[in-house]
Amino acid sequence: MTSFYTHKKISKSRVDIALLAVSGAILVLGLITLFSASVAVGIERFGDPNFFIKRQLIALVVGLIAAYIAFRIEYRFWQRWSLMLFVGSIMLLVLVLVPGIGISGQGAQRWLDLGPIGFQPSELLKLTLILYLGAWLSERGRAGIRDFYTGLLPLAIVLGVIAFLILKQPDLGTLIIIAAIAVCMYFVGGAGIGHLLGLIGAGAVALGAAIALAPYRLARFTAFLNPSRDPQGAGYHITQALLAVGSGGLLGLGLGRSRQKFLYLPEVTGDSIFAVIAEELGFLGSMLVVVLFLLFFWQCVRISRSTSDAFGKLVAFGIGAWVALQAFINIGAMLGVLPLTGLTLPLVSYGGSSLIVTLIAIGILLNISKTSRT
Repeated sequence: MTSFYTHKKISKSRVDIALLAVSGAILVLGLITLFSASVAVGIERFGDPNFFIKRQLIALVVGLIAAYIAFRIEYRFWQRWSLMLFVGSIMLLVLVLVPGIGISGQGAQRWLDLGPIGFQPSELLKLTLILYLGAWLSERGRAGIRDFYTGLLPLAIVLGVIAFLILKQPDLGTLIIIAAIAVCMYFVGGAGIGHLLGLIGAGAVALGAAIALAPYRLARFTAFLNPSRDPQGAGYHITQALLAVGSGGLLGLGLGRSRQKFLYLPEVTGDSIFAVIAEELGFLGSMLVVVLFLLFFWQCVRISRSTSDAFGKLVAFGIGAWVALQAFINIGAMLGVLPLTGLTLPLVSYGGSSLIVTLIAIGILLNISKTSRT
């Protein structure tokens, strides 16, 4: 039986320096950009130019402490508790929908009221789903995964429950990334090609229906196809994002010199923060962000390949798929090659729940890496 904590002395050689360096670089870039992007909106909304960066720094401290604890816990501990953690996350999603407990904002109800702070359970669900699927797929084995009744059907039911709860918030962007994580892990776990294509096909049909049946989603999708049709209405967000990206040129306007952040660009601290990076740091700065997220994904793949444990392999790959896919969906939306989803840029955008949960995931990754080299 594995111990709760790894008691062996952690030498410097056992800490994954490459993963730490990439994660740290993304974090630092995110803090610098958030500080620049948030001044105007902080003054306009809260009368405090440092409102967002102060709260993000508090979340960073909490996240780093949580990441260190996760690093010290032997990662197989999460395998034993994965089902309970996943069910707990589902229950939190239900609580979000309860009046008086869930917090509403901008037409959505996605947060829990925890007194002075709000917590977004769907961010926690991304990680607990990865842990649960890692345990479930590793215990099923290839034969069980390829069987319809023990593989595809249970997974489809789980995703159906998640889809129902998240669409009630509503939060289609989060549902897309959760479904993408599940498909990636299902594939890596050994799914049959027929079952995999069936799952993807069903998801595509469900996505089309979710867009077509909600007028605001349909308007957003139409704006993606032709932003210039309504640049002051449905196409305003993407139009302003493209203006920011296009203004940056090769080298950018300079750090802190974005013009679009002065209340022109919607969600400037959230899903639009990459547009500020492109405007201030230009094409080269934008490519640096892309390269950093590619390197993060590669580090996760390397860790996944280095461990002989099926659960560790799946979890490491799942975390990499989550962070990389969410990053590139966000970046694609800001470049106008994908529709706007509301997904934020991991470790960069403002958001305490996202930052803390992502740092915990990195702590788990570091433990998987350390254990595989012990």
